[in-house]
Amino acid sequence: MNNRPKLSFLDRYLTLWIFLAMIIGILIGYFIPNSAEFIHSFSTGTTNIPLAIGLILMMYPPLTKVNFKQIPKILAKPKLLIISFFITWIVGPFLMFLLATTFLKDYPEYMTGLIIIGLAPCIAMVIVWNELAEGNRELVAGLVGINSLLQVFFFSLYAYFYLEIMLPLFGFKGLNINITMIEIAQTVGIYLGIPFVAAVISRNLLLKSKGEIWFKEKFLPKISPITLIALLFTIVVMFSLKGQMIVSIPMDVIRIAIPLVIFFSIMFVLMFLVAKFIGADYKDNAALSFTASGNNFELAIAVSIGVFGIHSGQAFAGVIGPLVEVPALILLVQLSYWFKKKWYSKE
Repeated sequence: MNNRPKLSFLDRYLTLWIFLAMIIGILIGYFIPNSAEFIHSFSTGTTNIPLAIGLILMMYPPLTKVNFKQIPKILAKPKLLIISFFITWIVGPFLMFLLATTFLKDYPEYMTGLIIIGLAPCIAMVIVWNELAEGNRELVAGLVGINSLLQVFFFSLYAYFYLEIMLPLFGFKGLNINITMIEIAQTVGIYLGIPFVAAVISRNLLLKSKGEIWFKEKFLPKISPITLIALLFTIVVMFSLKGQMIVSIPMDVIRIAIPLVIFFSIMFVLMFLVAKFIGADYKDNAALSFTASGNNFELAIAVSIGVFGIHSGQAFAGVIGPLVEVPALILLVQLSYWFKKKWYSKE
């Protein structure tokens, strides 16, 4: 029996809206002169303000729905956490490294960009995908929080290991990347810290002043559409930034997209099967699988632009990452429901 709730008009045709947003973005970037330059003009450092606003608004409603008091209880599941961190932090970066060096060995800039994407798990969009798949909000919030701290402390070390040690071992020229913990913490703080603080403050204030019934039945339904609207806005902006390039070098987009699609698929299915094997219920499994399969493209783009420049092949690969991730993860949301129907029909 399928217990999936009746979807709104916007939710029901979400995949269609996303592909339309992608097409609109490409058309804007290709046919409107200087549109990318205009969007880039609203940037400070490596942070594009329209993109940041879209991502922050996108994450606010799901985070507001999280009962943060339940997170310590949820995280008291050592078996799930160990499996999650092993697949996310050990298997994931190595898998992306293998895919990058296999599919893009003749395109070293794209190869490097893909490796950088694989060095950090997703801390932003995963909350949206988990929400769409009806996964465990508290578990995903806990995992996102821990992964954020791990990125701050270990991203530089991972970059050193894979780009300066692993590349030469596989016959490629090593690269030296210098990025500080402060720079990484700044990126994490913008895309996760701002919506997290806003969600915690508004949730606590409204629960105290208006009560739980009003909060759940009035406030949450009002803000829920913001996630999907902000998602579509973000997609239009992302695709318009690279519309000209996507049309002019489509084969390069495909070259980068193929290993990414393979990565998302393997990571999602692997985590789902392993978590199912060790006894995770559907909500926990969805949270674990989406955490493992996505990547922190905000950090990857910021690093690539900061180190190699905004017009580098690494930066282009970084931007193509989320362009591929969005439709791929939307399809994985559907696969998640198929797994639920197949293996968790009694829940």
